[in-house]
Amino acid sequence: MGLLRPVVGRSILRSMKGINGSKVPVIAGHKLLYGCNLKCSMCPFWRREDEELLSLDDEIRMMEALKRGGVSFLGFEGGEPLLRKDIGDILQESHKRFHTSMVSNGWLLKARLNDVKDHLNYLFVSLDGIGELHDTLRGVSGSFRHAIEGIEAARDHIPMAISSTITRDNMHQAKDLVDLAVKLKVSINFQIAYDYSTADPKSPDRTRLLDAINTLKTMKNEGYPIVNSSQYFEAVVNSWYLGESWRCKPWLTINVDPSGRIVQPCYVLNEYKGDLKVWDVDIRKVWNSYDWEPYEKCNKCALACYLEPSLFSWKNPSMVKERILDNVVSFISGDLS
Repeated sequence: MGLLRPVVGRSILRSMKGINGSKVPVIAGHKLLYGCNLKCSMCPFWRREDEELLSLDDEIRMMEALKRGGVSFLGFEGGEPLLRKDIGDILQESHKRFHTSMVSNGWLLKARLNDVKDHLNYLFVSLDGIGELHDTLRGVSGSFRHAIEGIEAARDHIPMAISSTITRDNMHQAKDLVDLAVKLKVSINFQIAYDYSTADPKSPDRTRLLDAINTLKTMKNEGYPIVNSSQYFEAVVNSWYLGESWRCKPWLTINVDPSGRIVQPCYVLNEYKGDLKVWDVDIRKVWNSYDWEPYEKCNKCALACYLEPSLFSWKNPSMVKERILDNVVSFISGDLS
């Protein structure tokens, strides 16, 4: 993680600009397209028709707007980002400006590794089960094999982790997926499925989910390579089972759709729909004129890109070390891809 520290330092300085009460988005997520080569049951995005996608010049214009707005971390997702023929050029431009990550389903990763490996600080490859279960959830036979091949090809070139979405169908394999990460010599990050209105309902039964969360928390504390912080699992248990809500800070993250529109208030509640073009507005003014208060106690999702930074506290030295120096990637793990 040593190469991340200069970027992290700049991020901390930019974050501190918001301490006086102003809102600053430090993290950005951008869907390059909705199109995908897989048909994941819990994902609404591949079901959407893409409008005209941003050109490379427009992607750069978006990046410059995000940079002015205070963003330090930019994560690319989809759909499947590797379907973009110009993905290498886009990532190269991002890498000049931001700590850059990408979420991929891994199918095309081996073939396109040379296009992306020099322009990513971190890569997530989605795996939601072992073997046939992953293929079933992803809707295309061979998905698991291609993802594994992609991980094996990329792991020596890019810092990376598995990204796994916990659903009602796969939560019994949570431990197995951690064991697979150990075998593959990569880390793993977990999300909990959210039921979007245009996707198959796959959120897990909360009675059964509790066992999976406690298992993962125990494995995290035992030193297994789980990206999520211990506080992440604690917050989910406290909120969903004990009635103690965590304070969401959705303003720390800005999302931009494939056409360059800003998503507000968050990724989840309006299901990634936006209105304002990111380069047409002063992000800081938009952020500080928006009424965020109604969403602070939402707690409807458990996406790491919202929950992890919302939990961060400068008053907790161990959290500063774990979240900023050791596990900065947990801020930018995104959702589905």
